[in-house]
Amino acid sequence: MTAYLLLVLCATAVLAAPKWHELESYTFEHYELDYSKRYTAEERLLRKELFNRKLREIKQHNRDHTKSWKIGVNHLSDRTESELKALRGAIPTGVQKIHPSYHATEKIDLKDLEAQDVDWRTKGVVTAVKDQGGCGTCWSFATAEVIESYYAILTGQLSALSEQQILDCTPNPDECGGTGGCGGGTAQLAMARIQELGGLATEWTYPYLSYGGANFKCHYDQSTTPPFANVSNYFTLPSNEYAPLLQHIASKGPVAISVDAGAWSSYEEGVFDGCNQTNPDIDHAVLLVGYGVDAAYGPYWLVRNSWSAAWGEKGYIKVKRTDNEQGRCGMDITPRDGDGCKDGPPEVKVCGTCGILYDNAYPEVSKPSSK
Repeated sequence: MTAYLLLVLCATAVLAAPKWHELESYTFEHYELDYSKRYTAEERLLRKELFNRKLREIKQHNRDHTKSWKIGVNHLSDRTESELKALRGAIPTGVQKIHPSYHATEKIDLKDLEAQDVDWRTKGVVTAVKDQGGCGTCWSFATAEVIESYYAILTGQLSALSEQQILDCTPNPDECGGTGGCGGGTAQLAMARIQELGGLATEWTYPYLSYGGANFKCHYDQSTTPPFANVSNYFTLPSNEYAPLLQHIASKGPVAISVDAGAWSSYEEGVFDGCNQTNPDIDHAVLLVGYGVDAAYGPYWLVRNSWSAAWGEKGYIKVKRTDNEQGRCGMDITPRDGDGCKDGPPEVKVCGTCGILYDNAYPEVSKPSSK
């Protein structure tokens, strides 16, 4: 069975799953059927306990009418915390950033920008939501997705690009964002490696095989696996600053960002504001594709995740965007959990809801020399 078919099956198997307001009489047995879950007898006892605990949390949260978001049941509702953590990985500030450049407009009218509703999906430059499965490869998904968008902006050609090539072919000797492969990495490392290799292949010519959590050897060869897009360079915006990120999303394109996603697993809809802002743990790489203002709950960032279209709002989450986003800061005291290198600082300051302003990357793309 191909990786693509696995993704399709994962997405379609949960179309009949209940929404948050339909869970009053919902049971673990319903969950097994809705999500086609298969367990051994011993494992089933553990999964049932985890699910029932999560279901109680969901019902309690949704009874609180002061919350601006709802949580619900999804394919992750029977996972342990260590299994959920394995899905995450991030973009570290400890890595040298190639050619960082940001030239601020002399006068940025933030109020004018903030009033806009920006969604790069509507411009036809964002591919369909993907599913990383049981591999800790959010870093390669965020990298492939941001390159997809910038190549489409440049050429008008939108194609799903190979997360597996990034996963297989990106060394990580300094253990930045993890140990490499399904063990984690960074968008910066990935973009630099793609530049070295001379391009990134499509999903179809170098398909995703690590859905189950296995690592594979690099077999990228331009003669047999032609590159579709290349990275000429990559850039970053000033860390923990609101205006540059807002301006870039408004006028240039999506951005690969790092966030604390520790409380995201059960998100279903609404404007999320449930992160630990005192000690956020930056541990996940995702794609920021826009921002807007919710009629009921106010400003938000629009973020694409890689946990399938069955998660959240068809694979997306709206994260609260505040009037004082740049001043909403905390200290990540465990940067090695997701974004630190082995010789990096013991703690880092991160700002924005879920640390959304902390670190980011976007590519300069070009056509491969062979095209």
